[in-house]
Parts: sequence; C-alpha cells; structure tokens
Amino acid sequence: MRIVTSPMEMRSACRGYQRGVVEQSLGLVPTMGALHEGHLSLVRASRERCDRTVASIFVNPLQFGPTEDFARYPRTFEEDCTLLEQEGVDILFAPTPAEMYPTAMQTVVDVPEIGGRLDGASRQGHFRGVATVVSKLFNIVQPDYAFFGQKDAAQVAVLRAMVRDLNYGLEVVVCPTVRRNNGLAMSSRNRYLTECEGRDAQALSRSLRHVEDAVANGERSVAHLRSSMMGDLKSSGSLRVDYADLVHPETLESVEELLPETLVAVAAWVGKTRLVDNCIVDLGEATS
Repeated sequence: MRIVTSPMEMRSACRGYQRGVVEQSLGLVPTMGALHEGHLSLVRASRERCDRTVASIFVNPLQFGPTEDFARYPRTFEEDCTLLEQEGVDILFAPTPAEMYPTAMQTVVDVPEIGGRLDGASRQGHFRGVATVVSKLFNIVQPDYAFFGQKDAAQVAVLRAMVRDLNYGLEVVVCPTVRRNNGLAMSSRNRYLTECEGRDAQALSRSLRHVEDAVANGERSVAHLRSSMMGDLKSSGSLRVDYADLVHPETLESVEELLPETLVAVAAWVGKTRLVDNCIVDLGEATS
C-alpha cells in the first residue's frame, strides 16, 4: 500500500490509474481514521466494485465546533495503516491540515438547507466542513465511486445534493450500517464510552428497532412513532437526546405521514459522547 500526503502527488497517482493503457475504475473511501469494521466494510465494497481503491485518513478541523472533540478524537494511524493494507487498499491519502487548508484559503462548500437539518441544526457549520473537505477529496482523487456508511445518513443526503448540484462525475455508494452484536452501530466515538454508557447507548438502536416493528405491525401515526422513540431514548439515564425524528431521506425534512421510504434518525449524548443512528422504514415491505 502506498501512503501519500501531498494533494498534488495524490492527484498524479490517481491519474496514472485512469490514464493507463487500460483505464481502471477508482473507488474512494473517505475516513477520519480510528478504523473499525464499518470502515473496512466500505473498503471491501470498493474493492468488489472497483479496479483500484483509495482510502483517506484526515481528521477534518472544519467539521468540529469550538467545544467539540477535535483535540481528543481518536488517532490510531499505525493500526489503521495495518488494517487498510490487509484489506488490499492501493493508496492511502493522509494529508496534514496545512496541506488541505492553505493559510489563504477562502472557499468553502455549503449545502445550507439540507445541511441545516438534523445534525446540522445542533452542530452549526458541521456539514459545511464536511462538504468542503469531501469536495476537495473528490477534486484531488477524482473517483468513479465514493463509499459511505448508512449510519451517517444525514451526511449522505448532504453529499448527494452536493454531487448533483456541482455535477461531479461519480456515484455515491451507501453501504449498510455495521453493528455490534448488541445492536450498537459501529463508531469511532464508541471508544469514549464506559461500560455503563455502552449499555445505555443501546437505546439508540432499540428505539429504531421498535419503530420498525411498530410499522411492520400496522402503526402509521408518525406522532405516535416519534413519541415512542423519545420514550425509549429517555429510558436510559445517561442519554441526552439531540433529535429523534422521521424525515425525508433526501431532504431531511420532518414528515407528518410515512413515505414509501422514511428515514428514522436519532442522535443523543451518552455521557459526553454524541452518537447517531438511523434506519430506513420501507412502507412497501411493511405492508407486503
């Protein structure tokens, strides 16, 4: 596995794949490191679909607020490199903040309406930071496919809108959420949780599962489903709920009636750790 830190060198390496004697399809897996099985599932999906796979590790300062966990976000670069090499990644792009954000940089990418909902409502500027760094990664790597996890469904909605609006010539591929045996969605921030908080955090996936079960059993009241979610989340003592909502999966707007596919999304602080989770409720499957 080749490790590249310079955007210029990275662009040159990727063009080498795309302009060779035989053009090769290129997949990109953007990460902030502290890799877990969820990230590795994206790498495998890329390797299955693409001739070459690039992963990136960059803890992006633009998407962290001033009181958030940028300084203590887990950084496990050597272990991450070992995992990516074992999974057959061709190039790891690992730039420094100075390389990604020159001092005189004036340009940001914003998707203001979608990016102001769900996580964007409580983390002002978060999705502007996400869209900016991912736009830069797309421009540097120029992948054919970019792989993201369903766990970050709000981020996916923002990036799909950005890809559409800016005419990026790539496909955003969304892979299923990977969970622990207890239902907790894999997340780099799970490392922060104490044993007790880990048990409390299971309320996020439990609240989603109860919504899925209720809809499968005929429940159609969105108000009742929201109330049920909040009840599940508040039943765990250390949880502080950010949001629990049923929304349009593309616009992230709250819905008052179930759609053919409705995004059920939750976010909560477990102790000092903010976690997100979601599922898609397919009304067609529920009524079949």
